[in-house]
Amino acid sequence: MIEGREIKHYILGGEDGKTPVPVDLMTWARAFERSADRIVDQDELPGDVRVSTVFLGLDHQWGDGPPHLFETMIFGGPHAEYQERCSTWAQAEEQHAKALAIAKGEVEAP
Repeated sequence: MIEGREIKHYILGGEDGKTPVPVDLMTWARAFERSADRIVDQDELPGDVRVSTVFLGLDHQWGDGPPHLFETMIFGGPHAEYQERCSTWAQAEEQHAKALAIAKGEVEAP
């Protein structure tokens, strides 16, 4: 527990293999041995810039609301350490596209 909050573990499942499903700790640990299954998208850009979106498997929502299970980050370049989190695979694909546009300088970071 973290400050009275139970840590919830998730794996990707469902018919599409992209739906977060709550599981016990050992099921989660075995699933995370296959780390490639958690990658939503990754892009390498010139200048050692990388945009990465992954399934976290742990709820990173520290307040009220739906679980934050996916994370997009920019590594390198002027937007290094840009980060967003969301709840679904579809949202993760959208936030990856947004971060990629930010990293390429096509749109401004929020």
